[in-house]
Amino acid sequence: MRISFLFLLIISSLLFSCQSKFNETIVALDSYKIEDGFNLEVIAAEPLLKAPVAIDFDAKGRVWVAQMPGYMNDLQGSGEEDPSGSIVILEDLDNDGIADHSKVFMDSLVMPRALAHVYGGLLYAEPPYLWFVDIKDDKPVNKVMVDSMYAVEGNPEHQPNGLELNIDNWIYNAKSNFRYRRKAGKWEKEPTTFRGQWGITHDNFGRLYYNDNSRILLGDYALPNTFINNKFFTPKSSLDKLLTNDQRVYPVFAGSVNRGYAKGVLNADSILVNATAACSPLVYRGGEFTESYDENVFICIPEGNLVKRALLTFTGDSVFAKQAWQEKEFITSTDEGFRPVSLKNGPEGSMYIVDMHRGMIGHHAYMSPYLRDKAKAKELDTITNFGRILKVAHENSTADKIPDFNTLNGSELVKLLSNENGWIRDRAQHFLISKEANDAIDEVKDVALNSENQWSQIHALYVLEGLNALTFDFLTTIIDKSNSQVASHGLVLLKEFASTAHIEKALVLFNNVIKRNEIELDLYLGNGLGTWMNLDESKFTPIMMKILARKPDNNTLADAVIGGLSAVDTEVYNNSVIMDSLKHTPFVNKLARTISDKNAGKMNAIFTKEKTTEDTRTSGAKMFFQICASCHGAGGKGIEGLAPPLMNSEHVKNTERLALIILHGLEGPVHVNGELYNINLAMPGLIRNESITDKDIANIISYVTNAFSDKPKRLSTTRIQELRNVKSSSGMEFTEKELQALDK
Repeated sequence: MRISFLFLLIISSLLFSCQSKFNETIVALDSYKIEDGFNLEVIAAEPLLKAPVAIDFDAKGRVWVAQMPGYMNDLQGSGEEDPSGSIVILEDLDNDGIADHSKVFMDSLVMPRALAHVYGGLLYAEPPYLWFVDIKDDKPVNKVMVDSMYAVEGNPEHQPNGLELNIDNWIYNAKSNFRYRRKAGKWEKEPTTFRGQWGITHDNFGRLYYNDNSRILLGDYALPNTFINNKFFTPKSSLDKLLTNDQRVYPVFAGSVNRGYAKGVLNADSILVNATAACSPLVYRGGEFTESYDENVFICIPEGNLVKRALLTFTGDSVFAKQAWQEKEFITSTDEGFRPVSLKNGPEGSMYIVDMHRGMIGHHAYMSPYLRDKAKAKELDTITNFGRILKVAHENSTADKIPDFNTLNGSELVKLLSNENGWIRDRAQHFLISKEANDAIDEVKDVALNSENQWSQIHALYVLEGLNALTFDFLTTIIDKSNSQVASHGLVLLKEFASTAHIEKALVLFNNVIKRNEIELDLYLGNGLGTWMNLDESKFTPIMMKILARKPDNNTLADAVIGGLSAVDTEVYNNSVIMDSLKHTPFVNKLARTISDKNAGKMNAIFTKEKTTEDTRTSGAKMFFQICASCHGAGGKGIEGLAPPLMNSEHVKNTERLALIILHGLEGPVHVNGELYNINLAMPGLIRNESITDKDIANIISYVTNAFSDKPKRLSTTRIQELRNVKSSSGMEFTEKELQALDK
């Protein structure tokens, strides 16, 4: 008995000591309001987190976080290049649903921005690189560079990010025109449509959605990389589409917005009217919210301290969105530190919000004097080193315990392909492929052929694609017996099996598909016909004609067909019978432009673009801090006895005068805002530096007018070239009087 008592005492002491190490930060959410029927809770917060920007879940359902604490710690963005970033693993040691421990997986990173658990390891972005590491005991091993030019240019707001593993087994990115996958142990990279700015998501069918600052939701009408096989055609009617014209946002208080000085940005109560920093949309696929929320899109509006909800409508050849409510949002807060920057579907069906939680959310390259004054008045630059992960769950959620995918065999993974939760289905598909579960192929085929759940069927098809287990005959069976969405994927995959041996069977199949008269099927059949026409144009051209004649004015259909005509587009264009029968249709007009571009050697830009280009203000900011800040100050306030201020200077607001000063220089005295600066030193002109181009000057002007005036302007390189030849009386630096005379 005594031994037992001592044993229990020791165990209790150990438990108590462990319990005391739990570090669960309690965060009040009194200033937050969420839609009725939902619960909002903080599952992790500072000090476990610091400036989180992206999350993903591992095979056990644990949250992994990419952190960027070097971002905008002051109004000048100091320390941005410091290796202060990290990737951490959040753990819930007492199993109460709240993280109580943060484990560092990798530190000393510079601005890490995205991560994804794939192929048993971690894919992550640390500009300019995209890396992959294996994971052993929660530590990185076997580091491999996937892409050395992943994010070469731009600033943290304008560099590739996202790393969204789609149903087609490819990994897609926002702010990028490349996609990635690993096959047979080797990483592949190929062009794709350029998409969005920050964050990317997919629906159950596999379409992609994204956005930019001022447009809350963009998307593709078609599956990725299906309409771009013709390198000389750009399918503008079906890809990168604005899905709603309604850009209204409904914050509950007057926050601080960078463009608040511009007409129409704020209402009479100084409340934001339209989005200016929309990011990271998420198609909800969790299966735990009520049915009306299935495939709704949630959108981060960090400048408005809210999360928006939009509804999708699918028509077969297009997608439309509308806001769920007017004068209302899904989540709002009066906490100006609430900065939702990323959303994720969770393993148990909840939705997770990455709250960077800071005062300054916009990059210093874009900061206006208006926002700088607001930030100082509210001390927003002091809200740093925070970060939260929030979970949104339905009040009636009955989610099951998350399985550990590492422990599941092939049959168990196959069963999960039919789960209601899209995250579970995605992960099961990926694990079947990465584990090379060939012993489960027959079970997967059974799901593809016989499941009553169309999404399960599609997932099963791509498991088979990933395992190289598809055949022409199997796909024809799928197409014949499945609904239009499953059959559409079958038609996409069938292109890989085009051969002379399959021509007769393909003809029978395609004629059966046409008889169904479903626009979705017509799109993907029409898109694949070019591959078959290259084998036998005479047999497959009539099928193309039937499809186009049925809907001659359909722009999406025209995009689909031309996008697949790569090998035979010239032959089709030169066929007078085809051209005359479809005269004045979008197909003929678009094909004519395609052939013109082909003859001129003008490809779709995605096939010639090697990297994301840097925007003018970011490039200008770099040059300003290298050349100008040492005299004028990083904040443009000037330095006594050395240089006058730039903030709200009349010399900044006049772009041509500014260009002349930058090019040729300025000697004092000079007035700024009515105050005389009797500076003896002359500012040298950059014209004497042959390495500085007209574009460089234009970039400096773009940054300076934005940073130090409320009227950002640009000046063309053509005009800058002309101003190189405008000289002062001395042939050296201009005087203020000479500049004023030129204004007249």
